[in-house]
Amino acid sequence: MISFVRGKVARALPNLLWVDVGGVGYEIHVPMGAFDHAPEGSDLRVLTHLHVREDAMTLYGFANEEQRELFLLLVERVTGIGPKLAMTILGGLPTASFKAAVVNADATALARIRGVGKKTAERIVLELKDKLGVAEVWQQAAAASPAESARHDAVLALLALGYKQVDAVKAVRAASESGGVDGEDAGADALVRAALRQLNR
Repeated sequence: MISFVRGKVARALPNLLWVDVGGVGYEIHVPMGAFDHAPEGSDLRVLTHLHVREDAMTLYGFANEEQRELFLLLVERVTGIGPKLAMTILGGLPTASFKAAVVNADATALARIRGVGKKTAERIVLELKDKLGVAEVWQQAAAASPAESARHDAVLALLALGYKQVDAVKAVRAASESGGVDGEDAGADALVRAALRQLNR
């Protein structure tokens, strides 16, 4: 396993780097635009993942650990996504925006990435929601407005009651937008009650 590569940039393209490490050149596939700041001749440390197949060994590189973890989640957990498509996804949407789309079950945002169709976007949400869900909701709640915090708390309450992430998010969104509660001023308790009515219809 090659965890990282440190050396001088011999050549840089938007999605490909050649890094000279002691006279050995490593070809590293990277997300589009992730290393635009790395001019030829500069020193660079790239986090990597070596993907091995019967007919090839390919080295993929990442700007940070969060990017690499998301790559591995996509490749290992989402049916039909291989390394090339995973790199396209990483280059098409910032990591934070990708996670927010999964947490909020926003398949439309994911489908806007070139090469990701509607069905693939929906599959990503379905198969990653439990991996990215609760932790991301907590992180968002920490920096949210009072109205956003209430929505996050309502989602967490529904998760604790055993509802699925995607269903909880949709129900709270519908509740906050309905006439039953004031979406801006409603507290978490009111949102939970309204969301439960949505779920029990």
